[in-house]
This record gives sequence, C-alpha cells and structure tokens, in this order.
Amino acid sequence: MADKKTKTATQDKTVLSPTELMSGLRAALEKRAKLTFQHNVAPLKNPMELRHLRREIARFKTLMSSQEAVK
Repeated sequence: MADKKTKTATQDKTVLSPTELMSGLRAALEKRAKLTFQHNVAPLKNPMELRHLRREIARFKTLMSSQEAVK
C-alpha cells in the first residue's frame, strides 16, 4: 500500500487568516502575470508552472469564499 502524506499544501493553507490568504493570492496573481508575459515573449522552460499557479489561485479563492461562507 502507498503511504499517505501527513500534510498537503491545501491543508496548510486552511489555517491562514483572511489577510494572509489575500496576500498569498495577490502574490500568486502577480507571479502568473509575469510568467504569462514571459511565455508570450519566449517559451518558458517549464510551462507547467502556469498550470500550477492557476490551480493555486483557485485554491486561494476557494478557501477565501469558504471562510466567508462560515461567517
């Protein structure tokens, strides 16, 4: 059987405050904008970074909306 990981990145982000989530989202959006621009000028060495950033942004937004729904 495969060993399960004890903590994932998503579980670590669930304990963040709304301001920390917002700053993380803002940083991820800025990084995605820079990478998208670089990719439009010349191909990236690792274009999978864009996919990972899009998914990370979605995770931040999901966590923020779930925290607001609890209030």
